[in-house]
Amino acid sequence: MELLSPAGSIEKLRYAYRYGADAAYIGLPLFSLRAKAENIDDTDEGAPEKIARVKSFFSLERQRKLYCAVNIVFHDDDLRKLESALPRIAEYPFDGFIVSDTGAYDILREAFPDKEFHLSTQADCTNWRAARHYLRMGFSRIVPGRELSLDEIKTIKDHVPELEIEAFVHGAMCMAYSGRCFISSWLTGRSANQGDCAHSCRWHYKVYIEEEERKGRLIPVETGETAHGGYTLIMSSRDLNMVDHLDDLRRAGVDSIKIEGRMKSLYYVALTTRAYRFALDHPSIDNPFKQDLEAVSHREFDTGFYYSRNGMDTSTSLSYQQSHLFIGSVEPFTSSFLINSLGEEIPVAELFARFSSHEWTAPVFMDLKNTVSLAAPLELLGPEGEFFSLAPSDYRFFDIDGNIPEKANHGKIWFFQARRAACPADIQLQWLLRKQASRQ
Repeated sequence: MELLSPAGSIEKLRYAYRYGADAAYIGLPLFSLRAKAENIDDTDEGAPEKIARVKSFFSLERQRKLYCAVNIVFHDDDLRKLESALPRIAEYPFDGFIVSDTGAYDILREAFPDKEFHLSTQADCTNWRAARHYLRMGFSRIVPGRELSLDEIKTIKDHVPELEIEAFVHGAMCMAYSGRCFISSWLTGRSANQGDCAHSCRWHYKVYIEEEERKGRLIPVETGETAHGGYTLIMSSRDLNMVDHLDDLRRAGVDSIKIEGRMKSLYYVALTTRAYRFALDHPSIDNPFKQDLEAVSHREFDTGFYYSRNGMDTSTSLSYQQSHLFIGSVEPFTSSFLINSLGEEIPVAELFARFSSHEWTAPVFMDLKNTVSLAAPLELLGPEGEFFSLAPSDYRFFDIDGNIPEKANHGKIWFFQARRAACPADIQLQWLLRKQASRQ
């Protein structure tokens, strides 16, 4: 089975491939249901070339694919914009398109007859006759409605065996039917069907009941105390997690397993991809990365509709939870010179030489996403299973002036080192730094 991971940006695309994805999906502005995600910055003239370089680099190891999500609910104005964008879309190294609207499909199919076309879950394909129809239209793959059970998916595959099936295995579920939701539009004026969902179903609500003969006497309905008081999460569904059930998906005829999350962090992309990569490659071995699915922000896990709908009929009773807090990632640092706080130009090599020591790893640029107190133990981890627990004395940050602080704030340039005694390996690009989350 293909492992398909989310890539809301070029940065996340690198992490999807680096941590084991066979393919990734990404969105273009205006035409993606994740308009608020870090989509391709199409205002950057060099964006297609940058994406092509990332895809080519990781394809040296094995072939990687990239699919473009074109899955909003299209109106005529949207179709005109899509037609105007075709020359620009042609510059990107897309292997295929994930499409929900047949009008958009017509336009893209005519422009790119050699590309793959996958039917988005937004099209609500839930039976084998509809699946066969889409195959005859020219779709090579469908992402069926997320309300289907494994038995229903197997029925589609048995009747249309030449059609590939892609199924979600991890991430957020929607309380609306295949994402056709109007709550966000109603409450905020932001249409979920045009890619601008406010995620209103995740909010905390107060709900009251009123007995017919006792008008005005409102009795609150609460599912638990939250940080904001007695509110309910009645519209918030549980998150999907199928990492222990991939053999069942394979037996049902699934060709590609898909991780949800283009709006989530590169930390989420990396760790979920790594866990599912191991599960696919080593089905008979205990998965050492499964626990990391608890490390990233999530709601209560469930198996969705694949076995029964019992879990999905019950809303989550907890808001977001995570066992660890993402601190930062090791990224390339391409400048040869720095301008320090005095306005002086300092060669990076000269700054690094001041911290060169056999006792410490070579300095790397750490792109901080959260402020960290340097009195806390940290964890350093990589895609192949590298893992190093670092006590406060086992690591250090320094800035462009060569100062070693007590606290590192995100938004500044920081370089990072670890003691060789705690981290004997060289620190590599796309390694991650995290700490245990504070308990509430």
